[in-house]
Amino acid sequence: MNWTHIITYGATAVYAATIIAVIYRILLENRTPVRTLAWLLVLILVPVVGLIFYVYFGMNYRKVKMFSMKGLGDIKWLQYMSEDQKQRIQKAELLKKGDMESVRRLMTLLLSNSKALVSRHNSVDILNNGEETFRAIFKSIEIAKKYIHVEYYIIEKGELANRLKNLLIAKAKEGVEVRVIYDDVGSWSLPKSYIREMRAAGIQIYPFLPVRFPLLTNKVNYRNHRKIVVVDGEIGFIGGLNFADRYIKGLPGIGIWRDTHLKVKGEVVTSLQTVFLFDWYFVRQEVLLDKAEYLPDYKADSNVVIQTVASGPDSDWTSIQQAYFTLINLSRKYVYISTPYFMPGETTINSLKTAAMSGVDVRIMIPHKSDSPLTSWCTRSYIEELLTAGVRVFQYQAGFNHSKIIIVDGLVSTVGTANMDMRSFEQNFEINLILYDRNESRKLSEFFLEDLKQSKEIHLNEWKFRPQRDRVRESLARLFAPLL
Repeated sequence: MNWTHIITYGATAVYAATIIAVIYRILLENRTPVRTLAWLLVLILVPVVGLIFYVYFGMNYRKVKMFSMKGLGDIKWLQYMSEDQKQRIQKAELLKKGDMESVRRLMTLLLSNSKALVSRHNSVDILNNGEETFRAIFKSIEIAKKYIHVEYYIIEKGELANRLKNLLIAKAKEGVEVRVIYDDVGSWSLPKSYIREMRAAGIQIYPFLPVRFPLLTNKVNYRNHRKIVVVDGEIGFIGGLNFADRYIKGLPGIGIWRDTHLKVKGEVVTSLQTVFLFDWYFVRQEVLLDKAEYLPDYKADSNVVIQTVASGPDSDWTSIQQAYFTLINLSRKYVYISTPYFMPGETTINSLKTAAMSGVDVRIMIPHKSDSPLTSWCTRSYIEELLTAGVRVFQYQAGFNHSKIIIVDGLVSTVGTANMDMRSFEQNFEINLILYDRNESRKLSEFFLEDLKQSKEIHLNEWKFRPQRDRVRESLARLFAPLL
């Protein structure tokens, strides 16, 4: 036996041992059987590519705690506040309105799984498109006196990003503190000159989990999908819109971008600020959560009750997925859902079908045209089983509807950054607001019903006879759902 054979056999043995070790690790992670089998098949059928994909895209970082923020010591005041609020909820001290009693379980759940603080003295403005949203954001930035905190998944080269840059530079020159976090993958198109110009003006701007090719890091699949703006601790913004021109101008072949954002004032802004400052610590290892000026006790004149829930691979639980599941199960009259990407997993699918079969009016609005063909075909693969269970499904026709909204019984609703898919539930850093308020929930219901007027309902007797080639595409795309 020559050295070539020895080296070949040795390399094969090492590789085989590696594959066996990875398979062993996957089995011990105790994921859902579907996802476990999907990864095992990938590793067995395409071993080299499968191993690379698993290392970079498949590892469960919630289990290994790679993104743990325990370095902050869990911030004792946050732990204390969440425990105190749970006690007050049990005594109904946070449920002053009689119709809020039914949401006790949801409030308690989110305090337990993510320390999602409840705030009472808030006001909300619902912003329904890019023009409204960015006009409001820029106007608020213009009046900033102390600091501006911006955290976004996408800041993309173009007119909108340039306007943001110029305005932030102008405020920095006035002496306003400006901090910006942008997701490195989501903002890949952002020129280095853009960053240099902002830093030269005194703006602190940094990427979240930078990824450098050709040496991929194994964090490429875990992205910060949050969209947060906080101005002086008094005004906050959250929702689905990014700083990219398509959010105002639309996309060729798809049309105008329809999205939903919230402008909030009051105590909830402190909760948004807390999430930003946790992420700032993650990016810069700089603790600002102990500085009173960043956590003011500001109350709005209105009394909208809001709970701020953040989730990601740094948390022990899939908090937003659990919130969506509980919202659906709370429903007695109706559930309205708008989501651009629908790949929710079996648990959520079953909760929707169960609600519909129990007599709840369940309506789901998805885009007719999408910016992601693979996820669009995967979404379509769920439609027939939903229709069979009595869920009503609508395709939005007037452009691309990117809103992420759930409204239950006109009593409670949620708006935020999380889609109804496993990527948002398990892999991305996300943030949503839960609105425990009839007036705001009814407004969102009215906007949803207006969007339905520009949508086409899918009927089961027609959907069953769609082309066979469409069924094949849907089924193939569905195979990738556990990996997307």
